[in-house]
Amino acid sequence: MIRLLRAPALVSLLAFGLSCAPRDELAPREIAGKPNSIGSDREYDIVIYGATSGGIAAAIQARRMGKEVVLIEPSSHIGGLTTGGLGATDIGNKRAIGGISREFYRRVAAHYAKPDSWVHESPEAYRSGRGVDRDPDTMWTFEPKVATAIYRAMLVEAEVELVERERLDRDGGVTKDDGRIRSIRLESGREIRGRIFIDATYEGDLFAAAGVSYHVGREANATYGETLNGVQTRNATKHQFLHDVDPYVVRGDPSSGLLPEIHDGGPGDEGAGDHRVQAYCFRMCLTDAPENRLPIPKPESYDARRYELLLRYFEAGFDEVPWHNVRMPNRKTDINNNHAFSTDHIGANYGYPDGSYEEREAIVREHLEYQLGLLWCLANEERVPEAVRAEVRRWGLPKDEYTDSGHWTPQIYVREARRLVGDRVMTQHHCQGREIAPEPIGLAAYTMDSHNVQRHVVSGVARNEGDVQVGGFPPYPIAYRSLLPKRAECRNLLVPVSLSASHIAFGSIRMEPVFMVLGQSAATAAALALDEGVDLHDLDYSKLRDRLLADGQVLEWTPEPRAGVHLPKDLEGIIVDDTRATLEGTWHRSLSVVPFIASGYLHDAAEKSTLARATFRAEIPERGRWEVSIAYSPHPNRDGAVPVTIRAGSESRAVRVDQRTGTSAAEPFRVVGTFEIAQGETAEVVISNEGTTGHVIADGVRFRRVD
Repeated sequence: MIRLLRAPALVSLLAFGLSCAPRDELAPREIAGKPNSIGSDREYDIVIYGATSGGIAAAIQARRMGKEVVLIEPSSHIGGLTTGGLGATDIGNKRAIGGISREFYRRVAAHYAKPDSWVHESPEAYRSGRGVDRDPDTMWTFEPKVATAIYRAMLVEAEVELVERERLDRDGGVTKDDGRIRSIRLESGREIRGRIFIDATYEGDLFAAAGVSYHVGREANATYGETLNGVQTRNATKHQFLHDVDPYVVRGDPSSGLLPEIHDGGPGDEGAGDHRVQAYCFRMCLTDAPENRLPIPKPESYDARRYELLLRYFEAGFDEVPWHNVRMPNRKTDINNNHAFSTDHIGANYGYPDGSYEEREAIVREHLEYQLGLLWCLANEERVPEAVRAEVRRWGLPKDEYTDSGHWTPQIYVREARRLVGDRVMTQHHCQGREIAPEPIGLAAYTMDSHNVQRHVVSGVARNEGDVQVGGFPPYPIAYRSLLPKRAECRNLLVPVSLSASHIAFGSIRMEPVFMVLGQSAATAAALALDEGVDLHDLDYSKLRDRLLADGQVLEWTPEPRAGVHLPKDLEGIIVDDTRATLEGTWHRSLSVVPFIASGYLHDAAEKSTLARATFRAEIPERGRWEVSIAYSPHPNRDGAVPVTIRAGSESRAVRVDQRTGTSAAEPFRVVGTFEIAQGETAEVVISNEGTTGHVIADGVRFRRVD
């Protein structure tokens, strides 16, 4: 064991996090008093690898649907970042979160509603800062130990078989036959057989070992027609050096070499792809409560020269504490990266995604040493402004957190690693509403956010590259098929965490509440596919959608109440919104012009290079005459002769609709025909931009019985 720190308790972190301990010490654990049958001839319905937040939600949902499930965690830490220090929940608009994910945050609120939960401060004192969401039933900030206790209680209640400290044998440990995973082998030698597998790890180890396609690093902008992917020097304005800092060992002398923490070479061509991964750090849970505070130890290998760039930055005029400190209950923190030189260990993680267990352990140790050394530097070096030193010295390790790992989180913040390249790739276009993901299984609701990727030299001064923060769009749907590998590569695997998304789109999706949402949806799809006896790729989406909605998932975004915005539940007849339409070509989402149904409307942006179609279908419940209407928001820039085809009963009718007029804020629909339709028949409306010049709108269709 390599000894890095003076404090023996923190040395135990090295064995705790990625399991450097001998294999014979890593016996599986069990919960809920269930005998551990792992390694027998038993075949599980669903095998979940990775007890991250997404993996836990998947396991709970699968058990609630009556399936035999095993949840395998390679370390001794469950809950991923949610229990690993990220208590200041990142999500954006919280109304986008439902299901088991929202249930977790309700349980957090219920915990802190108890007076005895407040030991080191009063709830009134805490809520005077950043505390609860406007929804009084949920709370989105919490202590790590509270999150862990809630997760373990939920697993016990669902009677999930949880096996900890069992790692996948990544060298031939996945057995496949006829495009399906049949079993996985753990390093202990145990074989786990299953009918469907879920990879819920941050690293994507299971899907990589199964031989499916994946990507590491940043795609070029040209790959998916994006603008925010690849090398980003022009957009890298956040967490950037605000003062020029000399990067050379001997100031002004390039021949003396570069200071530590700077990459030798240029950043690469703007927008070009590369192998680099956005920076990792530990989210720090510290405390300023004297009765609960332990001193932060000095690493044995501490060398102030490692932080020379930061010290010079202070001398150049920077005078802030270089971190983002969000207060958690009971005088604790969730501290994240902030400013040009902070807790992000820029450039030190490129080998992590595809690295061996031993290589990853070395990278985690390196990050731990870097971050503890940074704290020591900020608290003690005389070149640090006194106000900064005084503030950092107020904080220490909490006695009541992470007692098995030296009071420091064992979970490094893997912001991204491998990403599946699957049946559908989520991109910047989906985030910004230029394309609408079909068959939604949850919503993402955060800014496109990449932390810095590299630190280099430009014109003799240090610069960071890769930080991108672009928002301004509403919550948007995530496609079911972004959780699926390509059919030819694997037919019984779901990936709710390292899902199929470009680097910049993943930067928006990669939030812990969303991983819980996707984990629940993945398990629901798995259970339904087993019930129906079909492959995951052939699952009837309408059945999946119905079950997700019944379980409280949010699949479409409903804006705040506004004149001219109509909710389907308030409208007469059978309403088919655009979120349920089958889309061809390129569509963009907007909320600019009312009236519209639910979460906005689709338009083709008057782009006619490719044919765009939106097909709305509904099964008619009873025989009779049915009036068919389409919804759109009129505007002078709309096309005056939009082709609409209605197929109902034995009749097919083509009409042209002038979308410059014809609907209003009070009446969002325009009648396009009346048809005799038999019970059980499917009626279909197709809106197309073929032959048009103006904007074409596809918002919704109404079928209303009129006889």
